[in-house]
Amino acid sequence: MPADQTQTTAKTLLDVQDLCVSFRSEGGLIRILENVSFTVREREILAIVGESGSGKSMTSLAVMRLITDPNAVITGSIRYKGRDLLQASEREMRSLRGSDIAMIFQDPMTAMTPVYTIGWQIEEQLRAHQKLSRRAARARAVELLGEMGVPSPAKVAGRYPHQLSGGLRQRAMIAMALSCNPSLLIADEPTTALDVTVQAQILELIQRLRADFGSSVIFITHDMGVVATVSDRVMVMYAGIIAERGPKPAVLGGPQHPYTLGLLHSIPPMHGVRPHRLPSIPGSPPAPMGRPAGCAFQPRCDFRMDICATRPPLFHNGTQEASCWLAEKGAPDWARERAIRAAGDAA
Repeated sequence: MPADQTQTTAKTLLDVQDLCVSFRSEGGLIRILENVSFTVREREILAIVGESGSGKSMTSLAVMRLITDPNAVITGSIRYKGRDLLQASEREMRSLRGSDIAMIFQDPMTAMTPVYTIGWQIEEQLRAHQKLSRRAARARAVELLGEMGVPSPAKVAGRYPHQLSGGLRQRAMIAMALSCNPSLLIADEPTTALDVTVQAQILELIQRLRADFGSSVIFITHDMGVVATVSDRVMVMYAGIIAERGPKPAVLGGPQHPYTLGLLHSIPPMHGVRPHRLPSIPGSPPAPMGRPAGCAFQPRCDFRMDICATRPPLFHNGTQEASCWLAEKGAPDWARERAIRAAGDAA
C-alpha cells in the first residue's frame, strides 16, 4: 500500500491525485508538475522539500487555485474535505481562502499591501470571513499579533509593512493567515532570508499551530535541517515530480533516492569532525523545456545506470516511496553501492 494511503486514525484533510500543471507556449506544452500525488491528514505537518525550480511553490499555488495564467493547463484532482477544488467556482474559492485554507507567502513584504497598515490588513480578512464589526476586528487583530509574540502589538498594528523588520513582517503574515483559524495552512519558505534566531522563533510558532489551533500544515522549504525540526512526513520533489516521500524518520534516516541523499549530505554534521568542504550535488536542476529522457536526476547522479534512460515509477518499500531504479528491490545500501563503484573505478 502506498505511504500516503496507509491506514490511520487521523482523517484525510487534503487529497491531491495526479496533479499536472502545464503552460502553452509557442514551442508546445511546457510541463511544470507531472502526476504529483500526496495527502495531508488532520493535525499533520507535511514538508515539501527540494531546490528552487523543483515545483514546490507551483504545487501550493495550484492547491490555492492561484494560477490564473490563461495559458495554464491544470489536470488531476485536489480534494479538500472531499470537495474537488479544481471544480469549485471562483466564488467558492474566495470563501475558502483565508477561512479554511490559508497561506504564508515566501516574501511578506511583497505579499502585503504597502499602503495599508498591518492591523487594517488583518481586520479586512476578519470582517470578510467572520463578519466582525470594525472595533471587534481591530481588537482581534491586536490579540493575534500578541499571540505571535509581537512586542507592543497595538503599536505594530498601526504600522505599515515597510516599517517592520523581516521577522515582525513574517509574524504579522502568520497572524493574518491564522486569523480565521484555518484547517490547512500552507507555509511557503517562511524562514527564508531571516536570521537564525528569528528562524527558530518562526519554526516554534509553526509547531505550536497544531496544539493551539488544530491546523494541518504544508511546510515548503529547501532546508533539510528545517524539515527535521518541524515535519511529520516528507515529500522530496525534483524537476516537477516526486522523488521520494514517507514518514520523516524513514526518509531522513534511510533515504532511497540519490537526490534525497545529496540534500542530507549538504547539512553540516552536528557531531564529529567537520569536513573542510560540504559535499554538493553537481550541476543544476533542468529547465522545464530541457528535461532529459528517463530519470530527470540522472545527469547529476553518481549512481546512474543504463536503465536510468527509462523513467522509473514510484517504488513502494514499506512506508516509503522513491522514484529510483535503485529502490526497485528495496532500500538501497548506499555504502555497498559506493564500494562497487570504487572497485569498478580501480579496475
